[in-house]
Formats: sequence, structure tokens, C-alpha cells
Amino acid sequence: MKNIRNMDVEWSYSGERGPEHWGTLCDWFAEGAAFPDQSPIRLSVDSINEKKLIGSDSITFHYKKEVFTEKEFKNTMHFVPPNTESFIVYADQTYHLTDIHFHTPAEHLLEEQEYPIEFHLVHMNDLGQNLVVGCLFNLTRDVNKFTELRTLVEGSIRTHEFYFDPSVFLPEKRSHFHYTGSLTTPPTKGPIPWFVFQEVGQMDRQLVESLKEGMLALNSRPLQDRKGRPVYLVE
Repeated sequence: MKNIRNMDVEWSYSGERGPEHWGTLCDWFAEGAAFPDQSPIRLSVDSINEKKLIGSDSITFHYKKEVFTEKEFKNTMHFVPPNTESFIVYADQTYHLTDIHFHTPAEHLLEEQEYPIEFHLVHMNDLGQNLVVGCLFNLTRDVNKFTELRTLVEGSIRTHEFYFDPSVFLPEKRSHFHYTGSLTTPPTKGPIPWFVFQEVGQMDRQLVESLKEGMLALNSRPLQDRKGRPVYLVE
């Protein structure tokens, strides 16, 4: 195996380059796969280790309206903010929002239910360490808070650039599951602090159909073994 980067290695969600083979495709992927606490996992109130109050082991959001570009890579569509103006604070560290992408169906299983889509808001601090926020959604054709974003996306066929507030992905209720895991795409490195919202939102079905045009129908990593690691509910 050659020590080459993620973007240089072809990988997929099925076949010889599917999830069960990611760790064999290159040294970098093998290093990520060696981290024991992988994601995604099952999340349920019945299986948490402890309940915590918001503020005790939580995150604070400092999102703002900013420019995003639409890019296709890593087998999904990404919203990338070139100026990384939005950020969160966790454990006295600042993590800037660097990427928003989605998986269909949702990767985390919530209360033993699989949802049609999960958006990941990926952040990074000055040390290059990642933190991921997961937001699960049902799909609807009714007018909802994502209708404006769909209009922006459909109107930017040529420029692939638009201006929106990433807070649109956040639910009204901020209770969430918190655990330590990994990235869910190669190199699946860890440790990654995960925050997955308990409230399931409503996502514009037409927006998802527009983003998924020409993409893989399924782009979710299978569930991973929890291996007894602690999971907290912050509410």
C-alpha cells in the first residue's frame, strides 16, 4: 500500500472498495480504521450513560449568513464556506464550520429508527482537529424552512455559489447525544467529538432531489460496534 491521500484513492459504498474494505485501500485509510471507536452507532435514551444539562458538556453555536460553494466529492455533495466565518465553541476551543454534507439514509440509528437523510456539519479547530454535528431529517414536499435554500441551489446551476445561514440545519430544541467516535468516510480517523441532535427535522424533498442528481443513491456507512463507550444525552 502507498501512503497517499483520501482524494487520491477511489472508494465506494459497495463492492471491492466498499466500507468493509476501506482500511485495506491505503496506509492512511488503514491508520484511520485502526482507531477503535468508530462511527456511526445506535443512539437511544435507554442506552445512555448519563444525562447532562445544556452547558455542562455542550456546544454553543456562532453561525452567521455567509457564502457557500457547492462541490461534489467524496461520493456526496458538499456546501463549503470559503471564509469559514461560522463557528462553535466546545470545551473552551473554537471550531470553525468547514463543510456541510449529507448521507442517505441517515447513518446514526436514532431510537432504533432509520431516517431518510442525515446532514453532517463538520468543524475544525486551529490544531486541525475535527468535531461533527449530526442533524437527522424526514423529507417533505410542504413549504418549510429549507424552501428558500432550495430556491438558491436551483438558481445557482452555473455559479454553484450562494449565501445562507447554516443555522437553518439546527433544530429548535438543542438536546443532543454526545459521544466520541470517528469520521464516517475514509480515513475514518478519530477521536472525533460527535453531537447528534435528538429532534428530527423536516427537510425539503425537492432540495435533496436536486442535490442528489447524478449522485449515489445510497452513501451511508454501516453501523459500527459501540464497544461499551459512554454516550451522553445533553438536555
